[in-house]
Formats: sequence, C-alpha cells, structure tokens
Amino acid sequence: MKDKNDQKLKNEDSCCEISDRINNTASGKEKAGNTDDHIHSEDDGHNHEHIEGSKLDLFKWPAISLVLLLTGLAFDYLIPQAWFKDYIRFGWYLLAYIPVGFPVLKEAWESIKKGDVFSEFFLMGIATIGAFAIKEYPEGVAVMLFYAVGEVFQTLAVSRAKGNIKALLDQRPDEVTVLIDKTPKIMKAAQVSIGDVILLKPGEKLGLDGQLLSEQASFNTAALTGESKPDSKYTGDTVLAGMINLQSVAEVKVTAAYEDSKLSKILEMVQHASSQKAPTELFIRKFAKVYTPIVVFLAIGICLLPALFVKDYVFTDWLYRSLIFLVISCPCALVISIPLGYFGGIGAASRNGILFKGSNFLDSLANIQHVVMDKTGTMTEGVFKVQEVHFNSKFDQNKILSYVNGLESHSTHPVATAIHEYVGEIDHQLNLQQIEEIAGHGLKAVIGGKELLVGNFKLMDKFGINYDVDQKSIVYTTIAVAFGGEFVGYLTIADSIKTDAAKTIQDLHRMNVKATMLSGDKSTVVDAVAKELGIDQAYGDLLPEDKVNKIKEIKANNQRVAFVGDGVNDAPVVALSDVGMAMGGLGSDATIETADVVIQDDRPSRIPMAIRIGKQTKKIVWQNIALAFVVKAIVLILGAGGLANMWEAVFADVGVSLLAILNAVRIQRMNFQQ
Repeated sequence: MKDKNDQKLKNEDSCCEISDRINNTASGKEKAGNTDDHIHSEDDGHNHEHIEGSKLDLFKWPAISLVLLLTGLAFDYLIPQAWFKDYIRFGWYLLAYIPVGFPVLKEAWESIKKGDVFSEFFLMGIATIGAFAIKEYPEGVAVMLFYAVGEVFQTLAVSRAKGNIKALLDQRPDEVTVLIDKTPKIMKAAQVSIGDVILLKPGEKLGLDGQLLSEQASFNTAALTGESKPDSKYTGDTVLAGMINLQSVAEVKVTAAYEDSKLSKILEMVQHASSQKAPTELFIRKFAKVYTPIVVFLAIGICLLPALFVKDYVFTDWLYRSLIFLVISCPCALVISIPLGYFGGIGAASRNGILFKGSNFLDSLANIQHVVMDKTGTMTEGVFKVQEVHFNSKFDQNKILSYVNGLESHSTHPVATAIHEYVGEIDHQLNLQQIEEIAGHGLKAVIGGKELLVGNFKLMDKFGINYDVDQKSIVYTTIAVAFGGEFVGYLTIADSIKTDAAKTIQDLHRMNVKATMLSGDKSTVVDAVAKELGIDQAYGDLLPEDKVNKIKEIKANNQRVAFVGDGVNDAPVVALSDVGMAMGGLGSDATIETADVVIQDDRPSRIPMAIRIGKQTKKIVWQNIALAFVVKAIVLILGAGGLANMWEAVFADVGVSLLAILNAVRIQRMNFQQ
C-alpha cells in the first residue's frame, strides 16, 4: 500500500516530473536490448525514454543550440553584421532555441493536459518565451540551453548511481554449461531446470543457486558479500548465483530457478529500494508542490504590482525581473540532488555488502540511539561444538544420544548441527512420534511409548522433571535431556565470538549508540559474552515475548532502536524496532524478505558502517537543501530588486543543481571502513 501511495504522490506532484523522467531515462540506459535484466525504476508503468548510442548523443541537441547561440552572439557583438537584425536575428535565435526548448515546452504541455500546470517545464517555458517577447533572445536561448545541459548531467549522474548498484549485484551469466547424460551442453540460464547439474570451470560465474556436488571448491563471493576473500565450500554446501569458481572444475546441482535465485531477489530489492522514500524526499515533494505555484504568482506580482506604486514604471523592466525570478525559483536542485544522494547511499552500502530496502531506512539508521542485538549468529559465529556430555550412568549414553540426534534433526537451530557433528549419522530407523517444537524451550517427541525431552532447563520445569544440577555453575550453553519422565543429564555446547564483534561495540560507543544483547541462551553465557565485548546491557533466558517486552521498555525511554538478528525467528522484535537489521548470510531467503537492512556477509562490523553511511547520506542531503535554499534566496532577492540579471538566475538554477549533484555523488567514492 505504501508503494501505491508513493506512486500516487508522484503522479500528483508536478514539481517532481523531471526527477521521474531522468530516473526513467537513466534506468532505460542500463542494459539496452536485454529484456531479462532490464532495470526499471520505481516508475514502472510510465513511458520510459531510452538513451540510444553513446553518452555523447545526449549532448547532440545542446551542442547544436550552443553553436547557433555563439554564432549569433558573434554576429551581435564581435563581428557585427548589418543584415543580422529584426526578423533574421529573431529567426536565428529561434533556431538556436528549438533544439533545447521544444522538448521542454512539449513536457510543459503534457503536464498541463494532465492538470499539472505548475511544473519546472512550465516555469522555464514562460520565462524563456517572455525573454523572447522583450527581445532578450540570447538570454532566452542561454537559459534553456543551460537547463538542457544540466538535465543531461543529472541523467548521467543518476545513471551512474544506478549503474554502480547494478555492476555490484548483477553478476549472473546469461549462459551456463549443463551436463546432459554426462555431456556438457551450453544453455540459457533462464531455461535450466531445478535438478539439472551445472559444470562450472575455473574463473566462471555461477548462473543459478545450487548445491555443490564436488568434494571441494573455492569461490569468490564478492558479488554477494562485498568480500573478495576466497570461501571454501564442500559437498552439500549451498552455492549461489554470482559466485566465481576459483580453482578446479566443480559440479553444482541447481536448486532454484533463474528468477528465484538469491542474487535475483537481492537485485530486485535494491533496484526498487528508491520506492521507499525517505521523509526528507517526501517533504521536498510536498514542499515543491506548494512552492512552485506560489512563485508563479509572486512573479506576476513583481511584474504588475509596481505599476501601482512606482512613478516611472516600465513594463518590460519589471517583466524582465519577474522572468529572472521564475528562472531562479525552479526547484530542480532539490528534486534531483536529494534522490541522487539517497541513490548514492544505497550504492555505497551495497558495495560494502549492506542492502537497504529503501532510502527511508538510511534516514532512520542515521538517527539510531540504541542497537539491540541477538547473540547467536550475530555477535557469535553460530557454530556450536559439543564440549561435554554429563548423563546418568543408568542410561545407555549412545542410545540416548542417538535419540537426541534424531529429534534435533527436525530443528534448524545451530545446536542441532553441533549434536549431529558430535553423534554422527542419524538413525532413520527411529520411530519418533508426536514431534513438537516448544518455542523458547526445546523439542518434545515420543519414542517407544516414552516421552523424550531435549531443550533448556525451563523445558524440564515445564514438564515437571526433577533434576539436581546447579545451572549457575555451568558457563556454557546447556542442552538438558529427559526420557520417560526421568532426568537423563545434559550436554554443554560452546560458541565462538566473531573476530570483529568487539570492534563493533567500540564503534557504536564512539557514535554514542548504546548496545544491548537479548538472547534465549542461558544468562551465564550471555553475560560472559557481553562482558568480553563491552556490551552495555545483556539479558539471557528470554522467550520471544520477553524480547518484545525488553524492546518496548527501551522504546518507552523515547530511544530510536535498531534490532539485529536473524530477521525470521525474531519477527515480532523486528516489527517493533525502528529498523530491522538481519545477518542474512548467503542462504536465508526469509531474511531478505522480512528485514529492512540485510548484512550479507554476517559481519557485525557492518552494523556501525551502515549507521555511518546513513549519517553521511543525511548530511549530504541537508547540505544540498541548504545550498539550494540559501543561493536561491539571495539571487531571488537580488532579482526582484533589479540587481541580478538572467545569467545570475541561470547560476542559481542550473549552477546550484550541478553543484548539488557533484556533492551528492561524493558518497559513492567515500571509504566507510574504520
């Protein structure tokens, strides 16, 4: 519904048509002729203008206009010609005006037919036609020429911003080598079916998501994570479209269709990120809608009202002043440079393996005061290993471990993987029945008519199992086991802290952002990790509803909160937080769907980096707003007072737009590593 509202606002907002048109033009340029990979901006459904040929083609008509204008000025001032006057002079400058003026007048007419009278095109049209009416032909042509050149530069800047994002993400080859009856055959990637086997040579990019069949392979995952460090994969591991095979020939079994690949979804998400508008963008759109007609009526007042108060009133002089006023008033610098600033922020984040679902989340992260994070998989590796097994000797340890291994195979929790690695192969002959997962507690099943419980000690309490274990004396994560109503014992499992976790907390503190850890793991483990990392507050033994209550407590103190977790199990917390950030890894489709921001390489240091990118983007956007308003206000006052001519007006409009664009594209070159 939000997307529809944004689109409705855009259609209603006449002052944003140039922004939409430039976005469409830049989008159409990205990959002309390739319908599969064609980028569409958020304005799908409108006519797209495609840039044909090289970038120089964009300057063709402005160049023709410039040559005619300079020649006319030469005939006027440098080498005066007796014949160059009256209708000939008018016709010459009209020819110079048409290449750059006609497209703008056409857009103005189209806008008027839609009921959008007060557009940039209308302002430039009446200003330049007015200049011709008072025989200021060169200035009329110059205003429209510089306007056209400015629009070209704006188009190129937006195109570059979108192109940077696409170059980072769209790494899918169009063709892949498929093994059919053990014979290699080159096929279109879009035609490959699930279950087919791809032969991937060293140096080739994988075209579809799949499962590695070869014993071992090394991949460059930079397209997905921003990290070019080789990543080793083994038989059965997931490999994704965009990864580059680095060493030996590998075989991959396709597990997802071309359009359903991880990279396709990431690409689509980033392409449409601009549909989620930041509050600043929405404000400028609304402001421009009111601002433009006010300026038009002020210009009329500047032209006509002095006749009532000025004795030596000359209509053409005051008309000239009002035309200057109109040229200065165009809000182009705002409606172009602000979206471009957010484009740049999204692109810079993508280059570092951080995906924003919308520019509104850049703004939200810039204002974050408190980061709340999960422990497992966020600040720790999420790779558990069984440390010790403490079972009552009356039970057959191997038999119970086999039961536990079989039951845990029905869970996706990292603990299940640790138990599987410790115990070994799962006994599929086990007749586990009535399997049930109890949120925040563990798993329950029935085997041989007896109840099997595997989880935390809260699960034991819930089912009235008596045990004589001092939980506080055990630092590691514990998995308690009960069978047939009796306490069997427990396993201890340890997880390792991520190498950049401590630096993450230090960076957050340097930005005056508080850090809190919430976890369902036992409190002793959570406290130990929090103490080692320097986290401000930590809470363990939490159920999902407990996490929700903790977030509510933090927000009750009027703090803006970002939550970092897996984005799926903690969905209620993500919904409550101002920004939901997910450690997306390389395999979680659900994370990409639910989170506002996705950290692709699972590195916690990307959390403060994302905040820095948000802050810098917001800073640049507000610099552009201040620049546009201050310069325009000064020249508006000078123009109304007759102290500024049309050339100053051109600078206040096109010049400020270009300066704002140059400022906006800076973010794409910044280094956010610290």
